[in-house]
Amino acid sequence: MPVSLLGGRPGHPDPLVTSLLDHPVTDPASALAWARTVDAVPGSGETRQLWEALATAAAIDLGAARAMEPHLDAIAILAQAEHGVPAGEETWGVYAAEGGEPLRAHKQGDSWIVTGTKQWCSLAGSLDLALVSATRDDDRRGLFAVALRGPGVQVEEGSWHARGLAEIPSGPVHFTDVSATPIGEPGWYLERPGFSWGGMAVAACWYGGAVGLARSVFSAASSGKPFLLMHLGAIDELLESGRRALAEGAALVDSGEASGARGRLLTKRVRATVARAVEETLTRVGHALGPAPLALDKAHSKRVADLELYVRQHHAEKDQAALGETLLRSDAPPW
Repeated sequence: MPVSLLGGRPGHPDPLVTSLLDHPVTDPASALAWARTVDAVPGSGETRQLWEALATAAAIDLGAARAMEPHLDAIAILAQAEHGVPAGEETWGVYAAEGGEPLRAHKQGDSWIVTGTKQWCSLAGSLDLALVSATRDDDRRGLFAVALRGPGVQVEEGSWHARGLAEIPSGPVHFTDVSATPIGEPGWYLERPGFSWGGMAVAACWYGGAVGLARSVFSAASSGKPFLLMHLGAIDELLESGRRALAEGAALVDSGEASGARGRLLTKRVRATVARAVEETLTRVGHALGPAPLALDKAHSKRVADLELYVRQHHAEKDQAALGETLLRSDAPPW
């Protein structure tokens, strides 16, 4: 069943969502196979449709959505850099999280190489290429394209112990003098209009995962028990707030009104709204359904574990403080 950001149950989903539903997407491999067929990027007039496809995939299986989202993000980044959208069977990741010693990029003649360790590299052992952030010799941060199957790349096995998203290992990768292609100028990756948009695409995945759980409560509430009806009503209220935030975000991206500082503020608001809706939905679902599906329903228990881990990409109070700091930079209260 498709997930719509327009409100109400969609009668005829968009072609992008239809193609997803026609393509069995139940694991990372099938998700990447579908993602390789997509050439739409945020800001091209199809942002809502892209986010609906991600949410629809997440409602089916969060691991599948977690696999396809970075690939689609990489395609969008390359398109914004006017690097050309890669064709063929290549799959991409985006590894731009910073932690510990930064990955270093060095100029070697007319070429670049990267050396060091990159943390949080999802599916690195299964993908062909990745966009990685690295610190250059002049201490500026740049973005580089690297091959993951060539010499000098070592994926650290056995470091991923998560019960959620178990099929998306996201451990460290060690690079030793690996050839790299610069993408954009130093600092471009963080300043480009689409940097914020990628953060909202992740929130669309969170939202879809919560919709998958909410459908279980909807089915259970057919018994008419008052406490189930109460939880169902509360979950609808929560999910509607997330849906409206994503729908407005998609519309602003496609209208050209989500760039620069405005886009960064929009992303912080959308992610905070969706994360709160997801976290409270998780609690409501647990209260409504009790322990039985967690213990006896494999699909349900996986969805809960996946979503609890995935939504932690929102850094809770830290991200709320960042939102507050952004608001204080305005000349007047924003409300």
